[in-house]
Amino acid sequence: MKPHFDDLETRSPALREAAQIEQLQVQLLHLQAHTGYGAEVLAGLDVRAVCDRRALSQLPVLRKRDIAARQSARRPGDPLGGLAAVGWGAVLPRAAKVFQSPGPIYEPEGTAPDPWRLARALWAARFRAGDLVHNAFSYHLTPAGSMLESGCLALGCTVLPAGVGNTELQLQAVHDLQPSAYCGTPSFLRILLEKGAASFRKALVSGEAFPAALRDWCFEQGVLAYQAYATADCGLIAYETEARSGLVVDEGVIVEIVQPGGSEPVASGEVGEVVVTRLDPAYPLLRYATGDLSATLTGPSACERSNMRLKGWLGRADQSAKVRGLFIHEALFQQLRARFPEQRLRWVVEGEMANDRFFIEAEGAADTALATRLEEATRELTRLRAETRFVERLPTDNRVIDDRRLP
Repeated sequence: MKPHFDDLETRSPALREAAQIEQLQVQLLHLQAHTGYGAEVLAGLDVRAVCDRRALSQLPVLRKRDIAARQSARRPGDPLGGLAAVGWGAVLPRAAKVFQSPGPIYEPEGTAPDPWRLARALWAARFRAGDLVHNAFSYHLTPAGSMLESGCLALGCTVLPAGVGNTELQLQAVHDLQPSAYCGTPSFLRILLEKGAASFRKALVSGEAFPAALRDWCFEQGVLAYQAYATADCGLIAYETEARSGLVVDEGVIVEIVQPGGSEPVASGEVGEVVVTRLDPAYPLLRYATGDLSATLTGPSACERSNMRLKGWLGRADQSAKVRGLFIHEALFQQLRARFPEQRLRWVVEGEMANDRFFIEAEGAADTALATRLEEATRELTRLRAETRFVERLPTDNRVIDDRRLP
């Protein structure tokens, strides 16, 4: 059995850097010629001058709020905000799918096999051709289910598209079909295992923190679980290997660690914000700021993969949080606030990582009718169920999303 997905994983760092800078220059030309964003933001840029990471760091950073604003301003004529080189209709090359994330933000999927590049992470998690994979990521509007499915299919796996919810039906399917592999959030894997799912032997989890204690508990249940770091915008960013020493950066992206909220790279090993350039002709995101904090690890990995390694998820650079695999962020909260302008509110996340509880805290006396309206509006905006609790007074710290979970 080959130890690595392909030879790209073990090439020398110098060879990788040269190849990726060449890919980057081609992509910059592609952006200028085929996207509105490239024509506007990169107008007049001599791509030959972008010949190293330092030159890349001088280009503008793109943030989630920028994507949402561009898409909103250009609808209906250009609903992807001029950021994609694919779409639908007679003008652009065809997108295979388009997804909606909270915001709303729309993400296109290209027609290439494994467009989100998850096969590499699945291989590292020991998924192989012939495995039946229970895919418990959402298939409803958001791309997570499709992202993992395309990676599984690229490896030759068979996929059970379980999606989210319907726990008893999912348990029945596990009992009847005996899938050996699981994709989904770590919290739902724990639920299935606690309720008797006994056929899983391997798992790739994402969408939530994956504490070492939960990883060890899964191993005690006979499941070897690894984690992947992926987003709806970028696809795979980094993934865990058998070395269990950080997350190895994917070969299809360039990752920088920059000053939180800024654009300048931090020193090696310092904590900063993860910024990703996606080397993909369909959705060629340039210096996309994820809002996640991490830091690089030094030295070679025991698994012999030679790419940069991240320490993992170290928090958020902005007022946002990931709850049950979905991001909640300040822009969404402001939409809630606009619907209830006279009410002081905040969103609160509690519990342990991978066992989230989501609340709306409202200042004032208990009001059942108001609670119902707040919960309905929050679910509409975030696709998450939340429970309202009333407090006498909210703090005056300007925090609108309070993540109180234990790591």
